[in-house]
Amino acid sequence: MSPNAAPASDRAERLEAQLSALPQSPGVYLFRSDAGDVLYVGKAKSLRSRVRSYFRREAYATAKTAELVERIDAIEFVSAES
Repeated sequence: MSPNAAPASDRAERLEAQLSALPQSPGVYLFRSDAGDVLYVGKAKSLRSRVRSYFRREAYATAKTAELVERIDAIEFVSAES
């Protein structure tokens, strides 16, 4: 855990709040580490559905995705028209 990292419960609450705020609209999303580094940039037709899919148990089927999700500290998004 980096020196900037929040306790796991704070992180979980913050991520849940960010997930709840995601719109159904299309757009681009960024996953950031606790140091603020961009871990991943993606695009989606439905931001809410796509970003939430990373946090479902099925998403942990690959070690790569599981490691990514464990490192996510913040979610940012930009809505787009299409």
